[in-house]
Order: sequence, then structure tokens, then C-alpha cells
Amino acid sequence: MKRLFLFIGCLSLGLYTASCDKYLDIEPEGKIIPKSTDDYRKLITTAYFAYPRHKALTTIRTDEVQVPVMDNSDFAEIRDVFVYNDQSPSDGTREYGYQDLYKVIFYANQTINDGTGTMQTGDTKEQLLGEAHALRAMAYFDLVNFFAKPYDPATAVTEPGIVILNEVDLDNKRPKSTVAEVYNQIHADIDAAKSKLKVTTYDAGMNYRFSKLALFALEARVNLYQKKFEAAIVSAESALAIKNTLQNLNADTKESVAHFKSVESIMNLEDVFKTSYKSFVFASEELKTSYDQTNDLRYTSSFDDLDGNLVLVKTGNGDTKISFRTAELYFIKAEAYIFLNQLDQATATLEPIIENRYKAEAVTARVEQLKSFDQTAYKKYILEERFREFAFEGQRWFDLRRLDQKKIVHKLGNEEFTLQQNDPRYTLPFPRKARENNPNL
Repeated sequence: MKRLFLFIGCLSLGLYTASCDKYLDIEPEGKIIPKSTDDYRKLITTAYFAYPRHKALTTIRTDEVQVPVMDNSDFAEIRDVFVYNDQSPSDGTREYGYQDLYKVIFYANQTINDGTGTMQTGDTKEQLLGEAHALRAMAYFDLVNFFAKPYDPATAVTEPGIVILNEVDLDNKRPKSTVAEVYNQIHADIDAAKSKLKVTTYDAGMNYRFSKLALFALEARVNLYQKKFEAAIVSAESALAIKNTLQNLNADTKESVAHFKSVESIMNLEDVFKTSYKSFVFASEELKTSYDQTNDLRYTSSFDDLDGNLVLVKTGNGDTKISFRTAELYFIKAEAYIFLNQLDQATATLEPIIENRYKAEAVTARVEQLKSFDQTAYKKYILEERFREFAFEGQRWFDLRRLDQKKIVHKLGNEEFTLQQNDPRYTLPFPRKARENNPNL
């Protein structure tokens, strides 16, 4: 009966997919219920590759992009994203991965709930359970940052978040948990993963998986978004103690910092930009002018100038997959120090970034500029510097949500589409099909 329940639950959760993975089918039909560590490695690998490639869509919403032409066939699937038409998008509009994230959670749940009792005891079992907890934490983190308001310590205990679904639920009409409850679940999974993960780092090509290093990076990001600045510093330092390498753009521009083999790569699960979009989605004038085009080496290593359009080369290349890289750890530490008003520590943290991103002759002046900032100026600078560092990596939308819900104007031909300052559309609505299936959303 339990296996039949598992199978039906899979069909219920996979609302928009043709079928579940073969490892979730029932034995009487000749398929396999996962039991061994090999079975569960296949299952958790399925979970990793089910993780949605949705960061490109958030980039399309930001001030990073412009679309000077409209006659590309791929544009139809992102037009409503670009113009902020979230309430009545066309049927062909790409979705943000809501259902896929819950599919990832489903696979993680099966590993955690059933694998605990069926896998043979040992380090391999513990590693798999740790990865499942970490992956579930990451999926919940993305969901709550897409479909709920940004974390605010003053309102998180009452602000509605998303549904926590840690068990198969045939009805699946649960009410939303609060933002605070979702973050508590994320931390519970991170803590569980800490107690189980055995692998400190994975080699390039295998580091789409969670390791101890990747888990600390996730924890640092989560703590930063919660404004837990001391905790964010501790988590970032724990990760940097394992790996702190930065790519020196003065010497090494052959590979993107977002390449899965980059010296900065921590975890390369997500393909953060779609290759076909690069032919008609270009860097915005605002992003272009934010760079010191003479001295900032990120400008020429990230973009090519083609007939006046700044074409992306940094991501969207198939082998540029990225979820976490070491530069983000430095930025997390620096931002936390800034908000704690420990500005000297922030400057010391950012100096390696400056040295590896700017021409050598410009480094001293840049560092002196940092030393001149008061806290207000430094807060503005760190957001601008993240704009440049993480351009087209899928981080800008989340940064704007939590730090500066600015007005953004997108132009399409002779029309303008405006996301107002503090616009409610900085929080995405739940997909229509999800609301139809669960009236509590």
C-alpha cells in the first residue's frame, strides 16, 4: 500500500509532467523502488537535473537587459516576462519553475523519508541524505524568494510564504507557511545536511552536487538575505577556509568566471542564461555605463561589442553553469560588514576582488575610494558592485528585491513598460495552474 501511495503521490505532484522517474514507479509493474545507495544516487541525480533553469527569466525582468529587436521567434516565450505581464501571460510564456522546484523537493523527500530506512548504513548513505537535505533547502529558498515578499525580521512571522511539503500529499491543498517558517525549514535542512555530508568538495564536472563547501555557500547566502549579518560572515568564512581562489582577470581571461571549470567554481548546477536569448537580449545602457570601461576587466571579459550592442559572452554558453562561486563569499562578507558598520573590515574583504578584477594601475585608487565611504555610500556601492560582478548570473533580481526595489523601464519598440519603485510585481504571483490546484495559494 505504501508503494501504491508513493506512486499516486508522484503522479499528483507531477501535475505538468508526463510521468515520474522510473525509480519512483511501483514494483508490480516491473519497475524499481529505490533501496540501495546506487538506486538513491540515481534518484538524487534525477533531482539535480530536474532543477529548473529559471534564472534567465529573472534576469529578463531586471535593469541588466534591453531588447532592441522583436522579430526573434524565441522572444515570444519571454515577452510577457520582459513587460511585467504576470497576471495574464500568453500560453507560450516560459514559467518560473514553480512545479519543477516542487518536483525536486519530491525527489529529495523520497530520499530522506524512505532512504533513511532502506539504504545500507555507511558514509555513502549519509552523503546522499545530506545532499537531499541541502537540495531541498535550496529549492525552498528559491521558491520563497520568487513567490513571497523579501525576508523582513519585523514581519516574517506573519507574512505568507509558500507551501512546505515534506511528505507526499495526495490532496496537496495545504495552506502557505509564513516566511519565517519557510526559513526555519531551510535552516533545519541545512543543519541536517551539515551533520551528514562527507564530501568536502567535488571536482569539476561532478560539482553540480552539494558538498560541505557548497552547503556553507548556501548558508551564507540565506543568512545574508535574512539580515543575519554575523552569521553570514561565519558561514562565508567557513566556505572560504575550504576554497578562497579568485580568478585574476589581469592574467586569465580565457575562461569565464562562470565556467564550470573556473577556479572560482563551488557548485555548477544551474544554467543561468539561455543561449538562444543572446541573439536579441543585450546588456542595458545602465549596466554598460556602470563599468569603468578602461580599467574594469569584467567589462571586456563578460561582453562583446557588436554593432553597438553589448552581447553576452560570460554565461549562456552551455559550459557556463553556476550556482555558487568564491567571489560571492567575499561579497557576502563585505556586505555584512557594511551593514554592521564595520567599514574597514568591508574594505579589507573587497581588496582581493579589486585586485583581481581591475587593471593593476587602477587598484590603489579603487581601494582608496572604498576607504572614503561612509556607511550610506558604501551600501550604495556594494549594490552597484554586485550589479557588475554578477551580471547575467541570475542574482540581480533577488538583489533588487532585498536592497533596492527601484523603478525599471523596459522599452519595446515605441512602447514603455514600467516596474514602479516598490512595485507589488517585485513578488511573483503563484502560477495559474498551481492556484487552481490549491485554492490556499
